[in-house]
Amino acid sequence: MILLVDVGNTNIVLGVHNGQEYIASWRISSDGNKTSDEYSIQVMQLFNVSEIDPKEIKGVIVSSVVPNIMHSLENMLRKCFCHEPIIVGPGIKTGINIKYDNPKEVGADRIVNAVAAHEIYKKSAIIIDFGTATTFCALRKNGDYLGGCICPGIRISADALFERAAKLPRVELEVPKTIICKSTVTSMQAGILFGYIGQVEYIVKKMKEEIKNSKNKEEPLVIATGGLANLIAKQTDFIDIVDSDLTLEGLKILYEKNKE
Repeated sequence: MILLVDVGNTNIVLGVHNGQEYIASWRISSDGNKTSDEYSIQVMQLFNVSEIDPKEIKGVIVSSVVPNIMHSLENMLRKCFCHEPIIVGPGIKTGINIKYDNPKEVGADRIVNAVAAHEIYKKSAIIIDFGTATTFCALRKNGDYLGGCICPGIRISADALFERAAKLPRVELEVPKTIICKSTVTSMQAGILFGYIGQVEYIVKKMKEEIKNSKNKEEPLVIATGGLANLIAKQTDFIDIVDSDLTLEGLKILYEKNKE
């Protein structure tokens, strides 16, 4: 079995794969103030509840966009699983060609998603990851990672509206039935979510134009992942596939490429 760890700004996602399927996955809060001992207690409780023996873990791989967590997290992984974790970063074998001006600037999460999309779907793709930030990545069929763009996530946008406008309340992210709304709460929901859907559709449209104007004329597949992918995908025809396990799949593929 291998342990896959994806460290995001809001959550850490852990998955255990036994070579055939995922036998467990968990989501815990990212917290730069936690010690390695605190992470050890939390993770070992998850293994215990799921009746998984930590000694069965034969390897660990980690992608992270939160540097200040990594010291505690890496120490926890070494202590609990007795393996040196593979860290997604410069020098790791990916199987894709990163065409960024400075490839070291590309976030580990974006690399992992691109590797998964390239290996699984084998097509030109636009990958949208709805996390704390929303990232859009363009990928050619031959594995060229062209770059993309980064936007504030939906929750960041909603929180900013609440925090900066004195009379506006914090609202749940639910799609209202109409865009012309008759209450403050539904008006905010409509503006946040329909506005975000419009942003997604415009960016996807422009990225498709740029991909098709380059060497590759193939229509790119639009793949969405991340916590709010289903919410947005239900409201637009611009997303072809929602793949909630894309990041974990990418980590599993990268582990196999780098386990030696």
